Amino acid sequence: MATNEFLPTGQRKISTLEMVEITKRFPGVIANSKVNFDVHAGEVHALLGENGAGKSTLMKILYGLYQPEEGHIRLDGEQVVITSPVDSIRLGIGMIHQHFMLVESLTVAENVALGLASTRGPLTDLDKVSARILELAEIYGLQVDPDAYVWQLAVGQQQRVEIIKALYRGAALLILDEPTAVLTPQEVDEFFITMRQMVDDGHALIFISHKLHEVLDISHRVSVLRDGHMIGSIPTKGATKAQLARMMVGREVSLTRDRQPSKMEGVRLELKDVCAQSDRGTPALNKVNLEVHAGEILGVAGVSGNGQKELAEVITGLRPVTGGEILLEGDDVTGNSPKELMSRSLSYIPEERMRDGMIKEFSVAENLILREHNQQPYAKKGFLDLKAISSHSKNLITSFNVKTPSQDTMVKNLSGGNIQKLVLARELWRKPRTLIAAQPTRGLDIGATEYVHLRLLEQRQEGTATLLISEDLDEILALSDRIAVIFEGELMGVVDRADATPEKLGLLMAGVQE
Repeated sequence: MATNEFLPTGQRKISTLEMVEITKRFPGVIANSKVNFDVHAGEVHALLGENGAGKSTLMKILYGLYQPEEGHIRLDGEQVVITSPVDSIRLGIGMIHQHFMLVESLTVAENVALGLASTRGPLTDLDKVSARILELAEIYGLQVDPDAYVWQLAVGQQQRVEIIKALYRGAALLILDEPTAVLTPQEVDEFFITMRQMVDDGHALIFISHKLHEVLDISHRVSVLRDGHMIGSIPTKGATKAQLARMMVGREVSLTRDRQPSKMEGVRLELKDVCAQSDRGTPALNKVNLEVHAGEILGVAGVSGNGQKELAEVITGLRPVTGGEILLEGDDVTGNSPKELMSRSLSYIPEERMRDGMIKEFSVAENLILREHNQQPYAKKGFLDLKAISSHSKNLITSFNVKTPSQDTMVKNLSGGNIQKLVLARELWRKPRTLIAAQPTRGLDIGATEYVHLRLLEQRQEGTATLLISEDLDEILALSDRIAVIFEGELMGVVDRADATPEKLGLLMAGVQE
């Protein structure tokens, strides 16, 4: 393990990269159709588009993970062939994936050196690797401990490791695929400082994001893909959120949410002094008291890692309660299994849709009947009724506007937005009386986010008691009737929406009580 044979004293330089007439096809879909895209040294070029528009496919072609059927790539005017990530790294192109490519059981230094030849032959040179990591960390404000194990790091710190890993390999152009999707607002601010430093040093950055305010804040140019086609490129200066949203979706998109008056009724879900532990056995929830009424959305705001995940899991029966009680419609359901809670009309939209919400190797139809697969009409005398399953799936695909080649398509081949629509379809079709929605729009584009929000507001009008857990303060403010703030596993307070401001909530999120 090793210092990099490519590693110069200064970073490699790329003046201009051009992707010319790129076309990529998959079975049943054209992911990219004659797409032209370019980026220059010293700029941030944002790439926008809905889920499934072809952004990630285009960038995977640039990084050598996919090969185009048509078109070519030019680097500083010279045509290059990129057949694998090894080629892209050799050319000075790095990629920070939305889902980090790190080995959790290894240290930061070991992850950075992984796959590179050592300067000491069969012996490791992690001391040299660590020294270079600290040098890069100092230059770009990416503070990280080379000796720390990745599993010990917060999400924001893991992202820093990914960036250092790319810079260590001499990347002059960085592809940043949804880099802020898992970061807190404070971490986003720090990340943008790093991006600006890289631009000042002559790096070229391609920034993929669904968050329009971030795109307007950090980029110099914006290009928009829709259904695999390049809709256009415009300077960021003078652009508006409404203009970018219209380019992405092809229609006017409401950037505000119309919450009709809703009559709050009796308490459906109640937590009394609820305590729980984290996966590491440390306290995660400390005497949490909450009430969620029929016909209301109670938002739970907080910085990532303050007990939100554990809160959702104790309510849905996925995590043991170590103290206190959980009442559902007045009945004590503390310790009940997920199946028992489901039978009491509780539905759950999990934070990790691919890990906890779907089985990626199963088809769309199979995932839509996961909860009822052994019940009529989907099963008779121990056998699945394929006709009934097909009819049910087609109905939900249409009702929830899921874009899929067919109901037999494996879920892993769908975009994030369409996977989330499948989760909504399965959970809301049951007409739940109580709904736990954990980070329901994380990583979704503006069109899919609008769709999810409208569905949650529909449930509110139908009298569902909804607990909305989100780290997106704009989302909390747009949808909630009341807002609870959690900090280090404790409830800091509950604020009526009419009295809530970002400043007030921000103080509570930082553990400061008025």
